[in-house]
Amino acid sequence: MEDWIDYYDSTHTIYVSKRHRDLHFEIIAKDIIGCISSKDAVVLDYACGEALSAGKVADACGKLYLAEPAPGVRGRLIARFAPNTKIRVRSLDDLRKMAEKSVDLVVMNSVAQYMTPGELDSAFAVIRQLLKPGGRLVLGDILRPEVGMIRDIIALLRFALTHGFLRDALIGLISTALSDYRQLRARVGLQRYSEAEMVAKLAAAGFTASRAHFNIGHNPWRMTFVARHAFSPTD
Repeated sequence: MEDWIDYYDSTHTIYVSKRHRDLHFEIIAKDIIGCISSKDAVVLDYACGEALSAGKVADACGKLYLAEPAPGVRGRLIARFAPNTKIRVRSLDDLRKMAEKSVDLVVMNSVAQYMTPGELDSAFAVIRQLLKPGGRLVLGDILRPEVGMIRDIIALLRFALTHGFLRDALIGLISTALSDYRQLRARVGLQRYSEAEMVAKLAAAGFTASRAHFNIGHNPWRMTFVARHAFSPTD
């Protein structure tokens, strides 16, 4: 994951325009809000990125933790949301020091593809400790083995056409083909899971999970899962 953390901490070109970037975070925030069950809920956004619309999420819950591994991004989050007393910014290591069973909802969106299977297992272990009984993990934007980059391109172009930045998207796709992102993706790769594989992986981590009817964000060919503690008599 370190290579990807360094990439997202750099001046990257993953978004084709400011409008694309802003809409991306607006839609994710809207989807996260739809997962919040109570105005008093404690919510954790795991590896949240720039989280530009986190203020809207904070308005819908009691407290919002933004956990981000990239130090530069984390610094911007701290500066951006310092006036908001409902938002706290943490590193991923900080999560291990938080009180157990203190979080109602954890959202991990568009993160699993950048982690090795072992890293993802470790993240699930931390999340399971943090979740309250009855709490939920929403795991979004999981890449499927049978769905390749062409579907990602189609999803982006549809999104761009709907929201009025198609020209920027076409230019951006050309730039991305020549960018560090494409080279890093070819060198390091992205993790992909079938529905059955992810349900089994979550089960091994102590969760019961099922695939949601929708995916967080704009790409309908990726998957979102909702997971809860698989309680045993000794829990």
